[in-house]
Amino acid sequence: MKLTISMITLNEERAVAKVVRDIRGVAPEAEIFLVDSSKDRTAEIATELGCRVFKQFPPKGYGPAMDRAVRDAAGDIVITLDCDDTYPVETIPMLVSLIDEGYDLVNATRLARRPKAMPYANYLANRIFAWTARLLHGIRTTDVHSGMRAYRKSMIDNVTWDPRGPALPVDMLVIPYRMGYRVAEIPIEYRDRIGASTLQRWNSTVWTFKRLWRSRSVRRRG
Repeated sequence: MKLTISMITLNEERAVAKVVRDIRGVAPEAEIFLVDSSKDRTAEIATELGCRVFKQFPPKGYGPAMDRAVRDAAGDIVITLDCDDTYPVETIPMLVSLIDEGYDLVNATRLARRPKAMPYANYLANRIFAWTARLLHGIRTTDVHSGMRAYRKSMIDNVTWDPRGPALPVDMLVIPYRMGYRVAEIPIEYRDRIGASTLQRWNSTVWTFKRLWRSRSVRRRG
């Protein structure tokens, strides 16, 4: 099946070349698709390296960018990845193989144990989010906010979520699970980022709980 690696980017010129080359090393035939809202040379560098780039400027926020990144992907399998070198691209073949085996979504959890690259407050918050997801939805996950996942594109085309606002990865995991799609989770090593974080902790926290609560309206299927 055809593979797309999708990333949303915001001023990642320090990291984008390394991440793209690392992806090429493990998935040379994959389409690399960026939804970019940068003011720096991120889009230019990515284009020079053969990536397909959609320029979303002025920025519309994380949710609309991620929604376009997965829905406009050309592959049968879509793998999301942050463009800051925090996620191990060497895991890509394993994610693809699990989709080939019949899973519809594979979540790459950073939190099987506490990663050294994550501040303790962030780690604790993410564990609380995961516990809440299990309580409300029955999903056995440790990481509702992982930036590295594999999705079957036909599944994405059949799932509806509201992309407006932060914390969209919550809906992108919980809603397919409630709809009865096959979901797996594997542990990965989360690494130190290249560049500055753009996380807005308060907004992300509020929207995470909002999305977890709101997703209860999706009818559960076996």
